[in-house]
Amino acid sequence: MAEQTPICDFGWQAPDFSLPATDGKTYSLEDVRGENGTLVMFICNHCPYVKSVIDRIVRDVNDLKAHGIGAVAICSNDAESHPEDSFDNMKLFAQEHGFAFPYLRDETQEVAKRYDAVCTPDFFGFDADLGLQYRGRLDESRKEAAAPDAKRELFEAMKQVAETGKGPRDQTPSMGCSIKWKAA
Repeated sequence: MAEQTPICDFGWQAPDFSLPATDGKTYSLEDVRGENGTLVMFICNHCPYVKSVIDRIVRDVNDLKAHGIGAVAICSNDAESHPEDSFDNMKLFAQEHGFAFPYLRDETQEVAKRYDAVCTPDFFGFDADLGLQYRGRLDESRKEAAAPDAKRELFEAMKQVAETGKGPRDQTPSMGCSIKWKAA
């Protein structure tokens, strides 16, 4: 079922985390923090919304590095109910798509809960002081990638954050598959 992210809660502080990555290391928020901002993305391997834009995500994260934006992707989906999102498959997914940013496993789903993540992809764009400035979409893509010349909404918003410390006031929510929560 498709979910949409809530409206940006400007200034909300990023919760810390310490999670294992597909590269064999463990990362905290401080480890991925950028000088001018930080992008925390909740994604997964199986979601058609993520699959349609993953190469654009990789492109935009790579381009944002030049603006002092750090980035991390987190998979919080229940791998028992969705084996395609297992840690081993995350490693393959990151390698296949050339991730130049950490891809972390949130096995307990506690990090997703602290961030109030609702879908994949779900983007949290923070300023240099880790205050939330962007909770919008990548671009106008849905289950199919948008046209190649689609406005790069996430990239432009995070570039603005890097330059001014503030995100755009008008943001279009991200849409994607719901987080696959473990049974209670």
